[in-house]
Amino acid sequence: MIKVVLYEDNPQLREGLTMLIDGSDGFTVLASYKNCDNVTDEVEAWKPDVILMDIDMPGTNGIEGLKKIRAKNSDVKILMLTVFDDNKNVFEAIRNGANGYVLKKTPPAKLLEYIEEAASGGAPMTASIATQVLKMFSQVNTSQNDDYNLSDREKQVLQLLVDGFSYKMIASEMFISIDTVRSHIKKIYEKLHVNSKSEAVAKAFKDRLL
Repeated sequence: MIKVVLYEDNPQLREGLTMLIDGSDGFTVLASYKNCDNVTDEVEAWKPDVILMDIDMPGTNGIEGLKKIRAKNSDVKILMLTVFDDNKNVFEAIRNGANGYVLKKTPPAKLLEYIEEAASGGAPMTASIATQVLKMFSQVNTSQNDDYNLSDREKQVLQLLVDGFSYKMIASEMFISIDTVRSHIKKIYEKLHVNSKSEAVAKAFKDRLL
C-alpha cells in the first residue's frame, strides 16, 4: 500500500485527486492540505511514502515546503505538480531534491503510474516537462566540459537515472545486482559532488555529461 499525503490549494482538484488515489487499489491518501505552513510536522506525523506537492499555493508554497521537508527528511519521495511553462519552479524543484515533476493535466491512470514509480525509487517526469528542462539547461552558459572521470559503466548508470529508471530497473537493464547499482551510484554522487538523484540528473544536464 503506497501512502500519500497531498498538498493542493484548489479544493476541487484536491478532492478529485484524493478520490482518484484513495479509490485505486494499492494507494491510500493519509491527509491533504491547502498549503505547506505546517509541512514539517505533518510529514513527521503521517510518515507518507509519497508526497504529491502543488508548487503554486498561498502561504508556504511547494518549493518552500520541499526545502523544509528536505532539511529534515531525505527519504520521503516528493512528486511536484506543475504547469507546462513553469521553468523557474521546475529548476528550483530539481535543485532542492524533488523526485519527479508532472503536469496537473496528466491523465489519472498515468498519474497513478508516476506515484508508483516515485515510490519505487524512480524519477518520473512528464515528457513535456522533460523537454522544458532540457531546453532550460541548454540555455545555461557553461564552459564546463569535465566528465568528472566517470567510467563508461558509471555514465551508463547515470544515463538510466536521467531516463527515470529505478535501481531495480537499472539492475535488470545492465544485468547487475541492485547492490552493484548502489555502489555505482554512490561513486557517481561522490564524483559529481551531489547528494541525491535529482542533483545528479540536474548536473548531467547542466554540464552535458551524456
